[in-house]
Parts: sequence; C-alpha cells; structure tokens
Amino acid sequence: MSESHCPLCYTELEVRDVAPCFDCGHSPEEFVHLAEGRHTYEEVETLGDRAVFCDFCQSDFSSYDPRYFGRPPGTRLGRGYMQVLRVLDDPRPGRDKFCAECGHRLAFLRFVAHARAVAAA
Repeated sequence: MSESHCPLCYTELEVRDVAPCFDCGHSPEEFVHLAEGRHTYEEVETLGDRAVFCDFCQSDFSSYDPRYFGRPPGTRLGRGYMQVLRVLDDPRPGRDKFCAECGHRLAFLRFVAHARAVAAA
C-alpha cells in the first residue's frame, strides 16, 4: 500500500476500511453484507491477473466495457472467463487506499492497471 496516488488518474488516495471484494469492498454497505454473510468471496484469475471478488461482482463483471481494461470492444468478460483459485473461507475486513475520483479501492485500481498493461503488450 505504498502508493500515495491513483495508478489510473493520479488523484491522491485516502485510507479506509474495506471488505474483501476488490470491486465493491470500498463501499460502507459492504461491511453490513460481510457481517451478515450475504456474499461469498473467491480469489480468481482473469485478464492476466488475480483478484478477490464477491459473488455479486463476479456475476456483474460482464457489465464492464472491456475497453476499460484495455481490451477491444466485444471482448467477453465475466464469471465464465474467471478461473477460481480459492474460496475465502473466513472473509474479514481490511484496510486499503481509495480513489475518490475513480471510485475504487487500490487493489482494484492495480488490477485494472495490470490488465491494461497486459493488453498493451
């Protein structure tokens, strides 16, 4: 967590408590979902990198425009294109940095930056 600025837009990052999901874990309501056991969390491999996503975000991942990840239009994304590496049996909250401009936590921003670099190579 050594970065002080967003790897995508270079806005200064703030530290906050997060739920395990790289995509939605920055949202305060996700702490309620975590405490209630509403989601399952899995570490997956997709777009050339690893990430932790909740079951909802895995299902919703296909709603992203593939160009956001440096991929051409029409590239298929989503649960069917993720390899599950492990299930988080005892998911717990943590701390991460957050970009108010991009609206994502640093773990997800790093994932996006890496996906773009892989696509550009």
